[in-house]
Amino acid sequence: MPKQLRPSVLGFAFSLVAVMCFGCASASESVTQERPYPNPPKWIQDTIVYQVNLRQFSEAGNLDGFREQLPRLKALGVGVLWFMPIHPIGVEARSGGLGSPYAVRDYLSFSEEFGTLDEFKATVREAHDLGMYVIIDWVPNHTSPDHPWVQQHPDWYTRDENGDLVPPIPLWADVVDLNFDSMEMRRAMIEAMAYWVREADIDGFRVDTAEWQPLDFWVEARNVLREIKPIFMLAEGAKTELLEYAFDAAYAWDLTPNMNQIKEGTKNVSDLVNYLNAEARIVPNDGFRLNFTTNHDINAWEATAVERMGEALEAFTVLTFTVNGMPLIYNGQEARLEQRLNFFDPDPIVWREDSMADLYRELAELKRSHPALWHGGTGGAVQIIQECTNESVLTFQRQYKTQNIVVMLNLSDTPQRVMAPTTSEHMSAVLSRGAQQAENTIELQPWGYMILSGVSTD
Repeated sequence: MPKQLRPSVLGFAFSLVAVMCFGCASASESVTQERPYPNPPKWIQDTIVYQVNLRQFSEAGNLDGFREQLPRLKALGVGVLWFMPIHPIGVEARSGGLGSPYAVRDYLSFSEEFGTLDEFKATVREAHDLGMYVIIDWVPNHTSPDHPWVQQHPDWYTRDENGDLVPPIPLWADVVDLNFDSMEMRRAMIEAMAYWVREADIDGFRVDTAEWQPLDFWVEARNVLREIKPIFMLAEGAKTELLEYAFDAAYAWDLTPNMNQIKEGTKNVSDLVNYLNAEARIVPNDGFRLNFTTNHDINAWEATAVERMGEALEAFTVLTFTVNGMPLIYNGQEARLEQRLNFFDPDPIVWREDSMADLYRELAELKRSHPALWHGGTGGAVQIIQECTNESVLTFQRQYKTQNIVVMLNLSDTPQRVMAPTTSEHMSAVLSRGAQQAENTIELQPWGYMILSGVSTD
């Protein structure tokens, strides 16, 4: 099964979009004039995403154990709740006691492990009443081997030379690969996604392995779904073509390794500057990245953010909130999560009061109240302030109209002294730790930071 863009099919999909959106315009004209779909929903421009692992969020491991925390998450500054897969999990070839949430057995059902569909719909309504939005994880690339489609539509799956079902990669032995050459399967997949938008009033999708499906499929899917409501589409993938044609946001997969390597001492600020400059060149103006210090994959299979970043965690958290992009909080991070949450068995989060919760609240409020920090083409571009940047200190500004934000981060384990930004005399510190400003210099303790806000004098 081709896991890549096929020009003939992409041309057909864009032609369809052109007819629907631009009357008699040709496919090439529709692509070159503008993106084939509207810009991201306006409500997404200043929001924070919170990833919900229902299985581990509470002792109960279900919606009942989660819903009571909705007011707390709203107070934390969360704007979007991303639920990991909510569908029933396959039994055949199951991993561990409960199985992987990404081994979906039925796209049109809600997992009894978490509750009922009515309870989920009530959770969505409660989140909406609090001013939050809800997206669900969608797993389009593969299903469990006991999904009904296997028997009902055997041609919807990839098979080897012997006609046997195959996993996408050998390591994923609990799932079987879907065949996107099947137009009938594609239609069924899109219909299943539309069902959740209509039935549960969700606000979008986080799409698993989004780079592994043909791009024209996502062009068609987003077009259909946007006819229902202005949904938000987040791709687990980094290719800029996802942002150019089908998704509002894509993963900042390269940012987290940069942060890890800076902490390890194998990279420095100049490497991070190169990354930020490269991102500014390739990310479309109305698209953006999802920034994170961890997520469910990194937490489970590599290490916790606390293990990897230690005393640097707060500084890197500030970075994910202030460079261009949408910040992600993985559930439990506000309690300084020190668990590698088990992926296949119960492993409830150990909740405790921690200063990370205060930092998240402050950063979320800072983002909401300062359009310079917004994402999706509305915020200010990241501009490196060279005279205040060295191999250990990153200093950048983002400006929106006359509003200016300056961020200074000591990304090292030694104290640093750098020049104060020339604009700092017209600005005041709105958030800092381990930072002290003198007349012409700023002293930053190891992993210290300072965020300044003010009116631009340019």
